[in-house]
Amino acid sequence: MKISQIAKMTGVSSRSLRHYEKKGLITVSRLDNNYREFDDSIIEAVNTIQLYLHLGLTTDQIKDIVYCPEDLRYDKTEDEYCEALLQIYETKLNEVIRQKRALDEAQVRLEKQINLMKENRDKWVHEEEDEQ
Repeated sequence: MKISQIAKMTGVSSRSLRHYEKKGLITVSRLDNNYREFDDSIIEAVNTIQLYLHLGLTTDQIKDIVYCPEDLRYDKTEDEYCEALLQIYETKLNEVIRQKRALDEAQVRLEKQINLMKENRDKWVHEEEDEQ
């Protein structure tokens, strides 16, 4: 598939796809005419990148997740995982918790303001009628 097809299928711009390639997040083969040729597996990779970006991770952090460097590995066993990934997830979780608390507080304040405004709606309507 060509880059325009992948862009259309994933909703990600061709420019972003070229950026992901430059950052080493995706690998692309080249045709004889130097056009990029994508296989079907790229769609899942791009969707994963988008998920991580929406979580607020940078492309460098995503690269560490997808291609965890050997020197960041926690353990050399079959169950090895990337310690950096764990730290990134914990940091992001704490950030999400803080954001959720702020949103919950904003929701409560908005609900109070809306209820107050609805309670006084009739008063405003009558005041406007009296002024006319």
